[in-house]
Amino acid sequence: MKRVNAREILAGPELHRKPMGSTAQGTEAQDEIGTAEAQADRAYGEAPVGERAAFWVLYAKGGSFSRFYADLEYSICWHENGKDIKGNPGAVVRNEQFYFISGLTWTQRTQRGFNLRRLPSGAIFDQKATSIFCNNLLEEDYLLACLNTDLSEYLLRALTSFGSYGAGVVARLPVPHPTPQQRDRIGHLAKSIHDAKASWDQGNEISTHFTKPWILREDIIDPTSSIPERLDRLVAFEAAEDARIQKLYNEINDEVYHLYGIPDTTRQAIEEGLGERPSEIIWPQMERKDIAQKRLEHVWRLLSYVVKRVVDADEDGIVPFLAISGEPGLIDRVHHELEVLFPDRPVTQVEIEIKNELKRKVKGYRRTESLREWLEDVFFDYHASLFKNRPILWHIASKLASKGSAAFGALIHYHRFDKDRMAKLRGSYLRDAISLFRREAGLAAQEGRADDRLEWQARIEEAEALDERLRFVQEGHHEGPEGGDRDYRILTPWKLPVERPVGWAPDIDDGVKVNLEPLQKAGGLRKNDVVG
Repeated sequence: MKRVNAREILAGPELHRKPMGSTAQGTEAQDEIGTAEAQADRAYGEAPVGERAAFWVLYAKGGSFSRFYADLEYSICWHENGKDIKGNPGAVVRNEQFYFISGLTWTQRTQRGFNLRRLPSGAIFDQKATSIFCNNLLEEDYLLACLNTDLSEYLLRALTSFGSYGAGVVARLPVPHPTPQQRDRIGHLAKSIHDAKASWDQGNEISTHFTKPWILREDIIDPTSSIPERLDRLVAFEAAEDARIQKLYNEINDEVYHLYGIPDTTRQAIEEGLGERPSEIIWPQMERKDIAQKRLEHVWRLLSYVVKRVVDADEDGIVPFLAISGEPGLIDRVHHELEVLFPDRPVTQVEIEIKNELKRKVKGYRRTESLREWLEDVFFDYHASLFKNRPILWHIASKLASKGSAAFGALIHYHRFDKDRMAKLRGSYLRDAISLFRREAGLAAQEGRADDRLEWQARIEEAEALDERLRFVQEGHHEGPEGGDRDYRILTPWKLPVERPVGWAPDIDDGVKVNLEPLQKAGGLRKNDVVG
């Protein structure tokens, strides 16, 4: 079949028209040593809460392939109209007149093809997330549809190379004038795909639209159903939604080919030239995953949510794994949360069903024999991965997960773990755990249980070693070169040495990576490679 000349389509006189809007690149908060962007942007959930939260706004900076909809995963400090960024000599602020208004945005460089999605109002965008701002908001959904079609991809490939979709390239793409009826019909198809993806994303814990995990969604799930029944329902629902939005996408392609006046033979040649393109799916993060992987992902997301509820609800944001300091341990609190979340079913049965799912062998997922094992050995690793190595909940432990069960462990909430909480962790929780171990060791000695006494003595030594490591962090101990293996200070790169905290006094504005590094370096975490 004859190859279609894309430039002939682009030059067609019936398509010459004024653009529907303005294309623009945004902020470049990067300097020669990379600290400007590290200082400015944060992953979702990482940015400060409370009074300081008002300074942080959603920040579009590209992202993975997803047409029509993609959540904004980052926020950026825009205190005093971006004063700190504008004051950095390595940063560039472009097209500020378009900040905080709705538009359409895309990732400039991608090998999977052009993918346009909505840019919500209230956000700003950077140089990696070039955007379009429509002259008429009624045309936004129509343009979202047209530029995500097979035909647009074919034409854009003729204008660019190496998967780089710059503002100038996209601005050259002609878009036909529709009638109001065509505009509304095609725009409605795009809106339906967007809304389906956005609705599904409400079950994604790291989404700005998160409400609750999919397995608890009353609009999808029967609240009286078992865990296996819920998982079956979610798999069926996802498959049905994928089929529905792919059908909508096919209809958009049909409509747009017609608008451009492309005959069927030419369309066939275009699609053969494009080859296989990514399908429309509602869960792009799990693309190419099998059903077993998706089922277990739902279970892990449920448990992640339960743990977050436990730590969020705790008065000081410190939840020990042991029942100490007059507080119940983590497993008991998780049990209570499951009871709250599944009021129509016996909690013991819910836990059995969860345990049965955790015991399955699934590629890419660690198999565990119990809920307790998952909490101790899997949660922190999973949570850190989910939050792009900027975890909000930290698992402080006396031993790495790879080295077996830890004598002492506690989950702490990053936003509340200030110098007072560090003192409380050591002076209350850890001290009480060591006292408990000593009592048990003494009792074992009295009763002649030598092996038990040795085991409790080992726990004492392990907990005391953790306390010593935490002391280094608390006091900001350092020896040798700055930033070396025995420098346990919070070394904020963009602050002068005199501006940095003395000891453990973290500034939440500085982000997880800076503040977590001393604890990781000291060996105080259950996982030792969270931040690089």
